[in-house]
Amino acid sequence: MRRGRPGALPRGTAERTLTSVGTGEDAGRPDDRYAERGGPAPYPAGGERREASRLWHITLSVSGAESPLKEVRRALEQLAHDHPFLLTSRYANDHAEIRYWEEARDLHDAAAVALRLWGEHRATAKLPPWEIVGLEVIDRETYHQRLAEGYGPPPAAPVGVHPF
Repeated sequence: MRRGRPGALPRGTAERTLTSVGTGEDAGRPDDRYAERGGPAPYPAGGERREASRLWHITLSVSGAESPLKEVRRALEQLAHDHPFLLTSRYANDHAEIRYWEEARDLHDAAAVALRLWGEHRATAKLPPWEIVGLEVIDRETYHQRLAEGYGPPPAAPVGVHPF
């Protein structure tokens, strides 16, 4: 479909023309029902529908040069404090795995946030200078389907920071 003026279609095209219709003084304002709940309006000022946020299960794997286990544990505990949505972290002296839930519009947004997590918290949590070597992002439905079928990562219990 293409946008255009109302009326007859241009010659040589069978496409339907979309027309914008103003709604008076309320045009472009958020719907009051959504504002009362503190959520975004389903149609922003541009009139395009927003996608609702979804939950994504993130597994981030990092590795690098060996670091003392006590320092790795302390750093991961600090990361869990700084980023309260972390479910569990497993670690060794040269690698770690972090699992958590992220709320995002789509997989691209969830992955982008996950890929920034280690670098953005490296200084504040005093994380080892390791690099990201793996990333898995799956939606909530897929996560639960894997568990029901008996494969995939076990539920993140016990929650916290644990050695491999």
